[in-house]
Amino acid sequence: MKALSNDEVQNHLALHLKNWTFEKSAIKRDLKFKNFVEAFSFMTAIALEAEKIDHHPDWSNGYNKVSITLTTHSENGVTNLDFDMANKIDQLAGKYV
Repeated sequence: MKALSNDEVQNHLALHLKNWTFEKSAIKRDLKFKNFVEAFSFMTAIALEAEKIDHHPDWSNGYNKVSITLTTHSENGVTNLDFDMANKIDQLAGKYV
């Protein structure tokens, strides 16, 4: 799977993933939840989906906040796999945020 150009990534984000930003060959999103349990439950749901498609986010959690970074390391950039994972993350976020 080939990494997309910066323009392709920016265009896709503008059209389909408005809550995501593009920085240094990765897409990123920060989320805030009511409490730690909701944040961690959200991360658990993402982990299960990531295992299904064998594409795992780089992320961090601090109490009620989750920061997510997606990139395809083997391609040194953003691929359609990252967009697929971001869409799944957005769907799951709708159940928690």
